[in-house]
Amino acid sequence: MKVLLLNGSPNQYGCTHTALTEVAEELNRLGVETEEIWVGNKPVRSCIGCGGCFQEKKCVFAEDRVNECVEALKNADGFIVGAPVHYAGPAGACTAFLDRVFYGKSSLFAYKPAAAVVSCRRGGASAAFDRLNKYFTISSMPVVSSQYWNAVHGNTPDEVKQDLEGMQIMRTLARNMVWMLRCIEAGKASGVEYPEREKRVNTNFIR
Repeated sequence: MKVLLLNGSPNQYGCTHTALTEVAEELNRLGVETEEIWVGNKPVRSCIGCGGCFQEKKCVFAEDRVNECVEALKNADGFIVGAPVHYAGPAGACTAFLDRVFYGKSSLFAYKPAAAVVSCRRGGASAAFDRLNKYFTISSMPVVSSQYWNAVHGNTPDEVKQDLEGMQIMRTLARNMVWMLRCIEAGKASGVEYPEREKRVNTNFIR
């Protein structure tokens, strides 16, 4: 089994990475492989809704790591997104990146367990956490929870490590992810099929 971690911070080895590392180490300890993709610190294009991804299932813009992330997530069993909190929301580059990962491609990720992790100095964690979870709940991805909302606090990696409750939340999240992955694996082995999917209905509220 493998879980893909997305580091949505412009700082590759900052507080978000520290939280994701705590998750990854526990996943590895339990026998689950991990891979971390960093969104980078260069400009990330927003989705322009061109629809070019609907046929090829990849974004028409190829100068960043969005398509690499799409391919990695297709081959992964689970997904964890980490992002710093900027003005009570996830970092803008992270959401621009995720918009393009999911738009026109979310069917590729259905039924893969997913979770969000946020890092903040003090406030805004709950709002940012809620925003990230919406990518999963619109894509038929089961959301993995922990013992509290998945947030760590601190202004530096060392301060994050001092957030003992936050670090424990990360480890609990990892164990819950492994439990869900094993349940899905056991279900497949016993013949439990994925839910039947109806043809999608889109309702536009215009007469």
